[in-house]
Parts: sequence; structure tokens; C-alpha cells
Amino acid sequence: MECEKIMELFHSELVTVNVGPRLFATALEQQGYRTVQVDWRPAAGGDKEMQEILELLGGLD
Repeated sequence: MECEKIMELFHSELVTVNVGPRLFATALEQQGYRTVQVDWRPAAGGDKEMQEILELLGGLD
């Protein structure tokens, strides 16, 4: 039963979610795959000290 679900997954359309550079999604799209581009950036530009301050203020969950 579970094996059938897995095989069904392999025969379904592949849709990718890209959280990295748009270039990765573009390369997949050029090969015919659907992609969803997520425009995500780390809080406070990745600055650890600022992230800690935001967390103390209740700004990061």
C-alpha cells in the first residue's frame, strides 16, 4: 500500500521551491520544471548580534 503511494509520487509533476538565488530556479525552469521562488532573507541581514537583540525584544519567533 505505502509502496503504491511512493510510486505515485514519482509519477507526479515535480514542482520545486527555491529559497536561494533566482539563478537556481531559472536553471530548473529552462529544463521544463515548475518552480516557486521565495524571496527570503535572514532577520537583521544575518547579523547575529542584532538577531539576539530582536529576539530579546520579542521580534523573532
